[in-house]
Amino acid sequence: MTPCGECDNCREIAGGNSLDVIEIDGASNNSVDDVRQLRENVRYAPAKGRYKIYLIDEVHMLSSAAFNALLKTLEEPPEHVKFVFATTEPQKVLPTILSRCQRFDLHRIPANLIAKHLQFIAGKEKITLEPAAAHAIARGAEGGLRDAESMLDQLVAFCGEKISENDVLNVFGFTSEQTVVDLTGRILRTETPGAIDLLHQQSEAGKDMMRLISDLIAYLRDLLVFKAKPDALKEDVETDVQTSLAAHAELVTTDRLLELVDQFAVAEGRMKWVPNKKLHFEVAIIKAIQSLGQATLDEVIEKLSQLRDGKIVAEKQFPSAAGIGDAGRDESSTRKAGITDPAYSKAAPRVAETSPDANELWQKVLAKVPAQKAFVRNSAAAAHVLGIEGRNFQLGFAPGDKAMMDILGTQANRRFLETLLHEATGADWSVKLTVKEELPSKQALPSDDSRSENFKEDPLIQEAIGLFNAQIKS
Repeated sequence: MTPCGECDNCREIAGGNSLDVIEIDGASNNSVDDVRQLRENVRYAPAKGRYKIYLIDEVHMLSSAAFNALLKTLEEPPEHVKFVFATTEPQKVLPTILSRCQRFDLHRIPANLIAKHLQFIAGKEKITLEPAAAHAIARGAEGGLRDAESMLDQLVAFCGEKISENDVLNVFGFTSEQTVVDLTGRILRTETPGAIDLLHQQSEAGKDMMRLISDLIAYLRDLLVFKAKPDALKEDVETDVQTSLAAHAELVTTDRLLELVDQFAVAEGRMKWVPNKKLHFEVAIIKAIQSLGQATLDEVIEKLSQLRDGKIVAEKQFPSAAGIGDAGRDESSTRKAGITDPAYSKAAPRVAETSPDANELWQKVLAKVPAQKAFVRNSAAAAHVLGIEGRNFQLGFAPGDKAMMDILGTQANRRFLETLLHEATGADWSVKLTVKEELPSKQALPSDDSRSENFKEDPLIQEAIGLFNAQIKS
C-alpha cells in the first residue's frame, strides 16, 4: 500500500501533527507509570482515521515490569488500536512480547540505491553532486539512508552547492575506493615496498587507519563473495570495482583469501587499543604478503601424502639426496650426468640447445632458492631451460617430471620464480612451463639398496621430520 500524500491524513502524518499517530520514545518513557498512562489512552477512539497508531521507538529500553504491564493490552487490544514497535536489539525484548508480534526485519540498503537517492535529492535541491561523491557517501553510511542524508547535509554546509569526491574524503576522513583497490592489488602481487609506501601516503594525508583497514577487510570480503558468486555484488558495487574484483580474483585462491581476511581482522582488533596504529597496520601488511608465498600446512600434508602414495614421484624415480640438494650445480654437468646414466638409452632424443645466457640466468635463480623451499628447489632442479622469447622464460620438463612442473605451476611458486628472475636481471619476466616428450628426466635413478640406505637423508624427509617433530623407526 502506497500513501497518496494528498489527503488530510497523509499530510498530517507527514507533518508530524496527526492526532491518530502517536510516537513514544521508549528510552525516556520506560516505567510502569508510563505504560499505565498508555493503557488509559488506548480506550479513546481515533480522531479522523480508522485506527489509532502507537509507535514505540527503542522498545527494548522498556523495563521488565513495564513490558508485563503492557502484556494484557497486547493480548486483547481494542479494535481501533495498532501498536508498532521499533528496535535495533530485538533479543532484549521479552519472549512473551515477541510471541504476540508480527516481526519485520529491515535490512541495509544497497550502496548503489543510496547513491541514486542522494543524486535525486541533490537534483531537487539544485546541488551538484558528483557520482563518485555520492558513492563515497553511500559507502560511509553503511546501508543507512538517514546517515547518508545527514552526511549530505554536512557536506552542503561545508562545501556549498558543488560537492566532489575529494570533499567527501576530506570532511569525513574516508579513503577513496580506488586507493583500497590499489592497496589490495599490491598486497596480492606481493609488492611489499609499494604497499607500505601507499600506506604511508594515506597516513601522511591524515586518513584514519582504522577506517582504512576496515575498508580493506570489506573489499577482501567483496572479493571472497565475488569468487564464490560474481553476480551477488551487482547492486552493491560500481562497474569499475567489479572489473577490479575480477582481476584480483585471478591472483589469489579462496583459502589464501580467507587467511588474509583473518589476519587483517586480528590486526584491526589489536589496533583499537594501541596508540601507534600505523605500525600495526604495516606489520599486518608485511605478514599478509609473506603468508601468500608460504606453503600452508594442508598443502604440505597433501604433498607428503602424494609422496607416500607415489603420485608425485614414481618409486623408481625417487630422487637421491644428492640429486635434490645440489640444486645450484652447473648445467653442463647436469646434462652430462643425465646422458651417462645407465638407466637412459643411448638413443635418447637430443635436447635442443639453449643460449648460454638463459642457462646462466637459471643457475642464478636456482642459487637464490632458499633451503626452506625444498619442494621448489627439487622441482626447479628438474627443469630444462628451453630459451628466452621476449620476456617469457621458457622451461621444459620430461613427461616423467610432470608432477614437478605442477608444483612450480602453482600461482605462488610461479610468482616466486618471476620475482627471483626480476632480482637477477632487473626486468619483469613471465615463466612458461611445458612438457616435452624428447626431454630426458633429470632425476637420478638410485638402486633399491642405495635408496633404502639414503632415503633418510632426503631433504624432503628431513623437512617432514622437522615439520612434524617426527622420528623414523626402522
